Amino acid sequence: MNELKQFDYNEDFFAPATTSKRAMQGIRYVKPPKCKDIPERLLKYRNAEQLAKDIQPEKGMRVFVILDGSFIAGDFIEAFCVEHNLHVKQMTISTLSLSQNNVDSLKNLLDGGYVDELNLIASDYFFSHERHGLIPYMYELLDKDNKFQLAVAGTHCKITLFETHAGSKVTIHGSANLRSSGNLEHICIEENESLFDFNQEIQSAIIEKYKTINKAIRHETLWQQVQK
Repeated sequence: MNELKQFDYNEDFFAPATTSKRAMQGIRYVKPPKCKDIPERLLKYRNAEQLAKDIQPEKGMRVFVILDGSFIAGDFIEAFCVEHNLHVKQMTISTLSLSQNNVDSLKNLLDGGYVDELNLIASDYFFSHERHGLIPYMYELLDKDNKFQLAVAGTHCKITLFETHAGSKVTIHGSANLRSSGNLEHICIEENESLFDFNQEIQSAIIEKYKTINKAIRHETLWQQVQK
């Protein structure tokens, strides 16, 4: 990594809401102050868009970023592809959880022609809680023209992998799930063929074993099965 760039962030997003009175009284062990909640109205796409503008995709790049919780982490993926007009052969995302906003964002990438094929790996914990909510919604929005695959496994990885038609192999990894948790998070964006190939091999094996879409069956038949 040749350069560490200082991005502006707002400390108020993760600063404690109050100072403990007991801490002021000289007591050694004190209850930690409650941190501020970030209202949804402050989670702005334009903040992800600004970060995307600050990072130039190029061969061998590596950028480490501290996120202040002011935008939904998954928005950065869409913003980065759109801002730099990246055309992705295949995108693979592994995440513990995601939100409806994330699903809508991924649909934008597919519909806009930025991503040819999308693989998503979600945790079995997420699947068990959303099997009657976001899972059917995901199938309905993303399973078009056999471009989408959903795998469900015991995973805690937060990795996004994509290869562009221009030959770049990008890995985004760190603490952040696709949806914002309102916490201080970190991500690293790297264009590194060896790192990409290593992770792609592992995630592809997970997808093959734990996939939920049988692409040999017509979409209409699969959707009828999901509805039962």
